This record gives sequence, C-alpha cells and structure tokens, in this order.
Amino acid sequence: MNPDQVNLLSLRRLPARLTVEETAYFLGFKPGDISILMVSKLLKPLGHPPANGQKFFAACELERLRNDGDWLAKASDALVRHWRQRNREQALQSTT
Repeated sequence: MNPDQVNLLSLRRLPARLTVEETAYFLGFKPGDISILMVSKLLKPLGHPPANGQKFFAACELERLRNDGDWLAKASDALVRHWRQRNREQALQSTT
C-alpha cells in the first residue's frame, strides 16, 4: 500500500466527499476502475460534474457499497466484462 492509501484508510472519520483516487482505495479497486464503474452505472458521482471535471463521491454511500457483497460482485463482474470486451476488440484489430 502506498502512503496515501494508508493515510486515508487509517482516518477515524472519512471526509464527506472522496476523490476518484480515494474512492478507489476505499473500495479496493484501482483508480482506473472507477470510470468503468461509472459507465456501468454502478457508481455515481456527486452532483453533475462536467465530463472532464473532477469527480467526488459521497463517503456515506461508499461505506454502504463497501459492505454490500452483491454490489461488489456486480462491480467485479462489470470490470471483467469491460476488459474481456476490450481484449476481444484489440484481438480483432490485430488480425485485420
């Protein structure tokens, strides 16, 4: 674990809003996975941020999701589907 992860996870009380990186650490995913989870409609940022703007997530909602085994399974399956599809597309491009 890097020092940022350790610092975040050792807080007695989380900030109300977490960044993409903090959200990833907290949920046990990689920072790049968060955008995949948002596209899959499994994770929703606070408010209505622009596409290229910084996203924040509600700590109270993340705590609920972190303790929901069904949601974690859906999120993990969404990531597997994403990478399977991406690998399939790359394999097709390399054969043409």
